[in-house]
Amino acid sequence: MSPHTPAPPQGTSPLPARTSPLPTRTSPQGASPLPARTSQGGASPLPVRTTRYRRSGRHSSPHQLSLPSDAPALVIAVPGPATPENEDAAAGIANLASSSCRGAAIRIGFLRGDIDPLGEVLSTLRRANPKVPIVVVPLLAFPDPEFDDEIAAGIGPSCLLAAPLGPHPLLAAALHTRLAEVGLARSARVGRISIVTAADGVIVGAAGRDEAEHAAGVVGVLLASRLTIPVVPASLASPASLRAAVSQLQAARVTRVALAPCVIGPEIATGTLADITARTGIECAPPLGANIAIAQLVAIRYGAALEDPKLADLVGSG
Repeated sequence: MSPHTPAPPQGTSPLPARTSPLPTRTSPQGASPLPARTSQGGASPLPVRTTRYRRSGRHSSPHQLSLPSDAPALVIAVPGPATPENEDAAAGIANLASSSCRGAAIRIGFLRGDIDPLGEVLSTLRRANPKVPIVVVPLLAFPDPEFDDEIAAGIGPSCLLAAPLGPHPLLAAALHTRLAEVGLARSARVGRISIVTAADGVIVGAAGRDEAEHAAGVVGVLLASRLTIPVVPASLASPASLRAAVSQLQAARVTRVALAPCVIGPEIATGTLADITARTGIECAPPLGANIAIAQLVAIRYGAALEDPKLADLVGSG
């Protein structure tokens, strides 16, 4: 007994010592042991990734793609005409996205107007290389039946239509940036320092109706977690939806409401936001425009389309 181990009370017997080893798990009598994982045909027992397109680097972000030389072209479908503002926004996004999609040809097509119409851009790419499929990424934050149907009807064969950009946490980050740029929110994600001009409630505005407003609600939850203030969604196309959003915030004791339009820009008519501000008095952040988060989302949607099994069918039919 160790000199530091207390002696048992007088008149009691010591605790019995363990004399047998711990039992081991054995198979029932006559049963075979658990099967071992084996490979077939010399293949690795663990599944391997078979896609041709993968992110470069072990810890790369989802928007950083490693592409072969024959990667499908990326066409950004702009929901509007080629006005100077729309051209600048689309060109800026394409330029930023090119750093995430090195090796892919990136083109811009406009749904409306006579300058670089989407149909002609797609036809030019098909004639140049008919065996390479095309991925079309709509420059839309949320689903919008009007533009969705127009894009789907105009892309034709050998094209794969990607999903809209949102809802996604990157949209909440982009909205936060735009609000902070005009002093309607603090720039830091977390902090107790407030600014005098900051709003204490935000409306996330969507260009579409019901489905888009629902998606804006998802982004609104993400934005609320960043700003720690009430955030509600609304449709920019519906004055009634905007009035309801304002009433909801006022019921939550919000005294200063800000509008964060979750639109890139081309999907709403020129002057829409200025008209809302004049009509309601709500302070408004600018559209998302050529924000780095939007370019990253374009690359993410392009990368997701490259994983779609439908793309292999397009390659085979080219």
